[in-house]
Amino acid sequence: MKGHLEAVITPESKVVLRQAIRCYDVDGAMRLKPAAFMDLAQEMAYIAADLMHFGYDELQQEGKAWVLSRMHFTFVDVPVWRDEVEIQTWHKGPSGPFYLRDFRINDLQGNAKVLGTSSWVILDVRERRMCRTSEVTEMIPESTVCHDFAIEAPAEKVAMPRGIQPEAVASHKVGYADVDLLGHTNNARYVVWAMECIDYELVASRPIKDLWVNFNHETRAGEEVTLFRHQEGDTYFVEGKVEDRQAFCVKIQF
Repeated sequence: MKGHLEAVITPESKVVLRQAIRCYDVDGAMRLKPAAFMDLAQEMAYIAADLMHFGYDELQQEGKAWVLSRMHFTFVDVPVWRDEVEIQTWHKGPSGPFYLRDFRINDLQGNAKVLGTSSWVILDVRERRMCRTSEVTEMIPESTVCHDFAIEAPAEKVAMPRGIQPEAVASHKVGYADVDLLGHTNNARYVVWAMECIDYELVASRPIKDLWVNFNHETRAGEEVTLFRHQEGDTYFVEGKVEDRQAFCVKIQF
């Protein structure tokens, strides 16, 4: 696979890649940023699907594309700049309307650093609708499924708690730096916006423990996203809306 020669597939159908944590992936404390983990996970998902022949190119030929719907990840021991790590991903097959994919970042001794699970849908690009899993089952062989888990429960639905009035804290106009290869806002950008809604002194001094994110409606260049925040102890909720439509919701625990 062009550009992915360093990635290998294990007998358990896991795709594994080794690399160092790069300077542009860390914060002022040299810790891996949450959005940088999202970037790593997204790239690994594309690599794995390509290697198993149900990736971007194969789906593009059918007028379809993978779209991330939900994600949950936990920092066990946050990697820092220059750490040599092993990044693993594997898919667990369909579950209801979703395809499940897990991630694990280990140090080179096999100790867990980051664990993640994600839920994906396949989008009919022309009609902008979700495809039923039964429509694409033949494209994703059962032999490529791995039943291990990094996080046992699938990523949960996230919403603002009921009965509260979240605070409008910022707005963001979607621009060039936000848009991905599908023409809508890249999933990691929502996590960037969410982290920027929390006091800098907190996010700079305390690593997060867990982050959940739901992607509910796409946003595109030129749209104005209003960001709302609610805090309950060490847990923050951030949602982004375009007018009355919720684009995403994030729950962050420190």
